[in-house]
Amino acid sequence: MLYVKAPAKINLTLDVLNKRPDGYHEVEMIMTTVDLADRIGLELREDDAIHIYSSNNFVPNDHRNLAYQAAAILKERFKIQEGVNITIDKQVPIAAGLAGGSSDAAATLKGLNDLWNLQLTLDEIAEIGSEIGSDVPYCVYGGTAIARGRGEKIEHIEAPPNCWVVLAKPSIGVSTGSVYGGLQLDSIEHPDTQRMRDAIAKGSYEEMCASVGNVLESVTLKLHPEVSSIKEQMKRFGADAVLMSGSGPTVFGLVSNETRTTRIVNGLRGFCDEVYAIRMLGERELLD
Repeated sequence: MLYVKAPAKINLTLDVLNKRPDGYHEVEMIMTTVDLADRIGLELREDDAIHIYSSNNFVPNDHRNLAYQAAAILKERFKIQEGVNITIDKQVPIAAGLAGGSSDAAATLKGLNDLWNLQLTLDEIAEIGSEIGSDVPYCVYGGTAIARGRGEKIEHIEAPPNCWVVLAKPSIGVSTGSVYGGLQLDSIEHPDTQRMRDAIAKGSYEEMCASVGNVLESVTLKLHPEVSSIKEQMKRFGADAVLMSGSGPTVFGLVSNETRTTRIVNGLRGFCDEVYAIRMLGERELLD
């Protein structure tokens, strides 16, 4: 059995520039990995089947699963005759705006590249990943990056200043399609991506906190008042910056102080089941 780590990400910024002719939205966002990860186990089968086993019953075990799609696309493209058992030890909340499914797919692509001895480069793996989902190429590389286009054009940048990250996910699901569909591009306040990039380059925690922004909040907060409530509580308990990740519903707070982190977590646990105190990772994990 080969094990691969599949870390979650948060969006320090998320901007939508315009609607593209292909129906997707042109985005520009800064993403970074955090120390919360699924664990993907890969085991070869003698038959031709792909089997998904998950520790979470809400994870689909068929073609809807992005890890399944990752295995299927490699099998077809490289005429692989072997099957694979994919075990997903799920630690990242589902449908949370943390790229859990995309990271599972990226980890599966990287693991099967080794198991099936495909000898693909990281760039080639990322290109295949772009056919599965917009966040998969970023998840293949990990670390900290500016993603553009549909999310598949990746520019690697420095890791942000290390700090605590408090994640809080309300027990609701958010449809990414509905959020993007409800976006009023002519009236949204765009985050300053360059300002965030400069703050990270300088290693300024204070400027990083002052530069967070996510245009999708304008839609999700109206659709789901509980997300807005968590944001307010997190600010009240003392987080230095508070933002929704991706299309939501997870909210994260950046905190420089461990004692304050504990206080925020304890305060949030009163009305939110899934609360995590983790560290920012930010560095890339490269293939050998």
